[in-house]
Amino acid sequence: MRARWAIALLCAAGLTGAALYSLQSPYRGFEGDLFLQFPKGSGTRAIAQKLVDAGVVRYAWQFWLERAIHPHAPLQAGEYKFDQAASVTDVFDRLGRGDVFYFNFTVPEGSNIFDIARLVESEGIMSGQDFLKAAEDPTPIKDIAPGAQTLEGFLFPSTYRVGHFTTAAALCQMMTGQFRKEWKQLMPDPAADPLKTLTLASMIEKETGFAAERPTVASVFQNRLRIGMALDCDPTVIYAALLEDRYRGVIHRSDLDNGHPYNTYRHAGLPPGPIANPGASSLAAALHPAESDYLYFVAKPGGDGHVFSSSLTAHNKAVGNYRHAQSHAQTKVAHKAR
Repeated sequence: MRARWAIALLCAAGLTGAALYSLQSPYRGFEGDLFLQFPKGSGTRAIAQKLVDAGVVRYAWQFWLERAIHPHAPLQAGEYKFDQAASVTDVFDRLGRGDVFYFNFTVPEGSNIFDIARLVESEGIMSGQDFLKAAEDPTPIKDIAPGAQTLEGFLFPSTYRVGHFTTAAALCQMMTGQFRKEWKQLMPDPAADPLKTLTLASMIEKETGFAAERPTVASVFQNRLRIGMALDCDPTVIYAALLEDRYRGVIHRSDLDNGHPYNTYRHAGLPPGPIANPGASSLAAALHPAESDYLYFVAKPGGDGHVFSSSLTAHNKAVGNYRHAQSHAQTKVAHKAR
């Protein structure tokens, strides 16, 4: 009898040793790079089965055994990348550390929803149409901007961590969440209307790439708004054409004559909403415009900013100088090409 017990104990010890040894043995039952998503609330059983089905671990019981050894270790949700053979212990450790996979997705300042849709599709993050559908739902910002028709303007340009399983709705939540943080940091007057401020900021963003002159551009728009003068902002004309899916890179006379609500040549006052997603400096400029009597601005001949004018006569002179410089530059290019 004692001999049988001894044999049984030896067998049990051997099996236990073999089982524990198997936890340290690298295994790979998949090809190429593998990405797995573990949602929040996934239990040990579900995680183990997904790992087995994908070929990351050989047997589910191995993962259960690792869990029994570490009963209190947290297993963190997220996307994980598997690209080489790994032991069950290594896999368990990675999930415990939250070694999630992500890549950086950067949205440049001044991008509109159509630009972002092209970016997410070109970088293989998601369908551009899926993003546009999510961005056209203003629900995430209705509490601060009840009049918003889409998320345009509220998708703060920054760098975001995304993965292969990031949804369009989740990305929009990240971006609107970042806008809320930036808006709070700017400490706007409680009476400031986020929608109107963002609309003005988006126009400032699209009119100049020079942060130092954005408060002055803001003053031009504010001065025009104060006296009821049309804003005559080319980027709003372009946005109207984008909304009607007819913009081809050039503003035509028909665009300027278009009666679309976003055409600020035809309609005085601000357009119905933002035309892009402005950065922090444009938001600050919209909240704190410079003090000036300027009503006009045009690009400098050298392209390093704008010439601001208080009268139409001065503005026309600045426009003439710009056109003369452009014509001269084109002539020089033509001579060089001969």
